[in-house]
Amino acid sequence: MSVPGKRQFFIGGAWVDPAQPQDLSVLNPATEEPIAVISMGSPADVDRAVAAAKAAFPGYARTTRQERIELLESIRAVYARRIDEFASIMTEEMGAPATLSRNSQAAVGIGHLDGFLEALKQMPFREVLDNGDTILREPIGVCGLITPWNWPINQIVLKVLPALAAGCTMVLKPSELTPLDAMLYAEVLHEAGVPAGVFNLVNGEGPVVGAALSCHPDVAMMSFTGSTRGGTAVARDAAGTVKRVALELGGKSPNLIFADTDVEEAVARGVRHCFQNTGQSCNAPTRMLVERAVYDAALEVAKAAGAAQAVGDPALPGDHIGPLVSQLQFDRVQELIAAGIEEGATLLVGGLGKPTGFNIGYYARPTIFADVTNDMRIAQEEVFGPVLAMIPFEDEQEAIRIANDTPYGLAAYIQTGDDARADRVAAQLRAGMVHVNATDIGWGSPFGGYKLSGNGREGGRFGIEDFLEIKAISKP
Repeated sequence: MSVPGKRQFFIGGAWVDPAQPQDLSVLNPATEEPIAVISMGSPADVDRAVAAAKAAFPGYARTTRQERIELLESIRAVYARRIDEFASIMTEEMGAPATLSRNSQAAVGIGHLDGFLEALKQMPFREVLDNGDTILREPIGVCGLITPWNWPINQIVLKVLPALAAGCTMVLKPSELTPLDAMLYAEVLHEAGVPAGVFNLVNGEGPVVGAALSCHPDVAMMSFTGSTRGGTAVARDAAGTVKRVALELGGKSPNLIFADTDVEEAVARGVRHCFQNTGQSCNAPTRMLVERAVYDAALEVAKAAGAAQAVGDPALPGDHIGPLVSQLQFDRVQELIAAGIEEGATLLVGGLGKPTGFNIGYYARPTIFADVTNDMRIAQEEVFGPVLAMIPFEDEQEAIRIANDTPYGLAAYIQTGDDARADRVAAQLRAGMVHVNATDIGWGSPFGGYKLSGNGREGGRFGIEDFLEIKAISKP
């Protein structure tokens, strides 16, 4: 089988060879077969990319708001024309089923862009305070962007677009597991007219390319999405040069189901949501907290919903789930399923091993544990797979206590028929986003969390603000 090469990096407006070739095969997680060969970068490649971004910064930083609006509109047009290419690539390189790839994974490239466009049109880059001083919001400089494999285009656009809107230049290091969509996005940006050097891309490993970016004296800001462990490494590396660091990290999001809601619908929906993207979402509702009065009924609904969850070939359309992204991720999920069994949780659905009929590919069994206590590993650690932990609670205050008893604080979900309760509980949950009764935040709203889930916010005005410095000017 002939495997296409994608060994070059995008630096200074052109595809260039790496300083030293170091091949890595990109695997299709459904077949375990290589679909491309990329090159892994080195600190020398980072130096070259940062130099290009530094040289481009003075000119791009002086562009007008209208020029940047027109640039984003151009990107939107090119991306929309090529959106099916993105969907196909993400199905191949990360195993997202075709329907999810097209309707969600690729579609966010349009939705987030629209949110940034509206924010850019209204952004107060210059304002006068009541005391007479003038406030300027200016681009921070060269930015290092590190993105993950689970929602690859989602995280790329949540970093690249606000940096462009703010007037920054950048170097992107995408996940080495899913680099092909990032390389396609580089083509889109180039075709849309992003000036040479404003956007640069270097593939590679976090401890090599990511660390070189984080330590680089000419990089003013690091924006990282990934594991909490990876985020702390970026923060440590950036500390020596006192960079701004924005982190979007892990989650262990609670889904609070009260007896005064449609329990059957809420539980079935919660199971499907947890399993979406094969559970590989940082904001997935992976802890289902159910009021004791309806807990037994909820278990029956969850068992039926879990058993009904289909697993299938990601190349096919449908509402099935695909494989996990890699052997490493499969092993991690298996380890935590085993821990749930060993710690005494009730295995309601699924368990260890692969689903029947799936000997090839990193497929895991959709798994639900009941009677989980919040001190178990499956309740505290981010599994990042199709694994749900169900926990009963007695009353509202216990629900809030359990929900907040986590090192993370990304998202939380509330299912209730009482609006006053929804407001009351939402105000007490230590999470950056609270979703009530199957709602989601809109394009342009801030995405991010509390505690070990990170700092900073992505999306719309709040996302652009992360890439801006504030200058106060006083004069007579």
